Amino acid sequence: MSDPVGTKGVTVDESAVEPESAAEPDVDADADADADADMTVRDAVSAPDADGRPRRTTRRFPLFTRDTARPEGGGRAAPGDAPAPARQWPILTVLAAVGLGLLLTALDVFRAGTILIGAALIAGAVMRWVLPSVGMLAVRSRFTDMVTYGVLGVVIVLLALMAQPNPVLVIPFLDDTLHFTVR
Repeated sequence: MSDPVGTKGVTVDESAVEPESAAEPDVDADADADADADMTVRDAVSAPDADGRPRRTTRRFPLFTRDTARPEGGGRAAPGDAPAPARQWPILTVLAAVGLGLLLTALDVFRAGTILIGAALIAGAVMRWVLPSVGMLAVRSRFTDMVTYGVLGVVIVLLALMAQPNPVLVIPFLDDTLHFTVR
């Protein structure tokens, strides 16, 4: 008898699958297809496979990952009938602010440009925390995205405030460290 459940190497105990009606021994492929359609599965099943037959589910992780799960919050940030830019407004907001910061930096307004880049990353972290779905701004888990965006944003802002000449923020132990290592 062929695999009663489907493909992809999933096997089911033959005692768990029984035909609903007593059929004559199969002579051709049509009779085999009819017998497969009349099967009842008593085990736990999930959605049907590509052929419409039920599959057996398991709680174990697969040996080989066939697909990656979308991170929580990775759905559309606007309804599906909205145009593509409106559905992805959180990442477009962050990217627009970073682009403006890079433009300011290129136009020789270094401190304001880099502060804007850091503030855009911090805004991305806040959006990832507050909004239930942020589209493509969701890359990893919510916690990892928040920490990554937040730490990078804070570090960029602090470095922009400490940049020479005329630093806005002076941290004495960093100056002592620089004297110890360079001078």
